[in-house]
Amino acid sequence: MLERRELWERWQRGESVAEIGRALGRERSTIHRTIREYGGIAPLERRRSRLALTLQEREEISRGAAVGESARGIAARLGRSPSTVTRELGRHGGRSSYRAAEADRQAWDRGRRPQRCKLARQPLLCGIVAAKLREDWSPQQISGWLRVEFPGEETMRVSHETIYLTLFVQTRGALKRELLAHLRRSGSIRRPRTQSRANTGRGQIVDAVSIRERPAEAADRAIPGHWEGDLLAGAANSHIATLVERQSRFVLLVAVDGKDTRSVTTALTRQIRRLPLQLRRSLTWDRGLEMAEHTRFTIATDVKVYFCDPQSPWQRGSNENTNGLLRQYLPKGTNLSSLTQAHLDSIAAKLNSRPRQTLAFKTPAATLNANIALTG
Repeated sequence: MLERRELWERWQRGESVAEIGRALGRERSTIHRTIREYGGIAPLERRRSRLALTLQEREEISRGAAVGESARGIAARLGRSPSTVTRELGRHGGRSSYRAAEADRQAWDRGRRPQRCKLARQPLLCGIVAAKLREDWSPQQISGWLRVEFPGEETMRVSHETIYLTLFVQTRGALKRELLAHLRRSGSIRRPRTQSRANTGRGQIVDAVSIRERPAEAADRAIPGHWEGDLLAGAANSHIATLVERQSRFVLLVAVDGKDTRSVTTALTRQIRRLPLQLRRSLTWDRGLEMAEHTRFTIATDVKVYFCDPQSPWQRGSNENTNGLLRQYLPKGTNLSSLTQAHLDSIAAKLNSRPRQTLAFKTPAATLNANIALTG
């Protein structure tokens, strides 16, 4: 029990299977098998019900039975019902054969009654969850959407942890393993979050305007039209540009011919000029030299470009998060130059039609349309 507890504590701290194996003196395969059995999610520790007889109470019953004390007398000393004592003796061999330690062990073993998970007990709910997973919704998005869609129906609610458990622990028998392929991160074990690696520095850009000079309306997401942008890298030195509208988290993906500043600014100019005027206010970029021609971009689009501080990706948090979401569709190693703009548009449409927790589980597309209507 103590060894298993240490195993899960180390796993939740982010230690690898090999590190845990060395610390516990166990084979790597043994550690992996144990973690995989529970889908990488630490199982709840078993506890006795406060209503169950304790080992000390069973020892009192054993002593009373040995000297011929009545069940009523034993129960009075324990503060229990006489029927509780009678059932306990009858369940474990009667007065002549009753042994406290063995009775306690048998009671603990009998308590391992497997319960069907909520999704297995609720076929309608399970069907909805499976359908949303096939649409590439995350368990957290599904859980939040259900609370919004069925506000007064407790039977139509399920936590994201329960969805993950049901996917990863197939013995629960509700969601098929094939649905794992629709999660953003592949694999059949849920790994604890670890600290993200720091970004490396970038080169200098002439006449770069600092993010500190960006208008307050952009910083506090007060009105639509302020964007964050970056390049997403793929195999063979291929890239696409990603744009995220700060207020609604609406995503645009832009095919680029190369990483050079002329290719990037030309592609972005073409995309931005298709937007209505109220959505052309500012663009926040990192220190990448692909935006060295930011002045030419601003003249062509009337969109001012602001640059983040060095090694400060959190200043473009919405864009960084979106790039992470995109890896579900564009995993590392994908040659992005082979993707057409139509393909990129279809991926963006999927992201824009998925509910987001930060938007109270509304979709970016619906949020952007509502915001445009408000600003006229």
